Amino acid sequence: MTSADTPKSLFRDYFETIVTCVIFVLFARTFVFQQSKIPTGSMIPTLLIGDYIMVNRFAFAPVTAELPWIGRLEHAVLPVRDIARGDIVVFKFPEEPEKDYIKRVIGLPGETVEIRQRQVYIDGRPIEEKYKLHRNPIGLNLGQDDYPRTTIPAGHLFCMGDNRDNSRDSRSWGFVPRDFVKGRAFMIWWSYDEDRDAYMRTSLIDRLKGIGSKFAHLFTRSRWGRSFQIIH
Repeated sequence: MTSADTPKSLFRDYFETIVTCVIFVLFARTFVFQQSKIPTGSMIPTLLIGDYIMVNRFAFAPVTAELPWIGRLEHAVLPVRDIARGDIVVFKFPEEPEKDYIKRVIGLPGETVEIRQRQVYIDGRPIEEKYKLHRNPIGLNLGQDDYPRTTIPAGHLFCMGDNRDNSRDSRSWGFVPRDFVKGRAFMIWWSYDEDRDAYMRTSLIDRLKGIGSKFAHLFTRSRWGRSFQIIH
């Protein structure tokens, strides 16, 4: 054994490796990725209650005057682009900015949007939406099947849930300011068959019970087939 292979040297190598990994993970979670959990069924069938997703916080981030080095870095190593129709985005809820919502972008700034008998028209042309779901008969949900022709203001988006009969979205509370968008949902990293009302149980005891339940039913209620799926 050489002096470079002493237990102290090996311990230092392992320690430095672990510290480097921890720093990388913390940096990625702070500046690049955000973890979110799907609490409701508004994005069924694309996203299910209990899906744990990763959000790319720099997918649409522009180069800013305040932090130009971050802008140059993200353009060099990340596929930064403009928001496009069909993107699933996480954003601050306009009515309660402290809450995060997740919906699909349907209309872009300056476009006109209209819904007639569940068919979405952008600038007067129907769009194809293979991802959307309707379970209720037409006319059962007032205000869900139709939306008057409206021009989307500059700097705003029109967003809807894929589960059209069970989603509060731009049809009811209006447009999403572009600046409220936090990032693009791009991957399901784990999925757990959660109770539908689990998100309403917010007390400390309820949260501890929820954690205990996940440990107890990890192998029976985890939807392993959804793990690491790319979100479209």
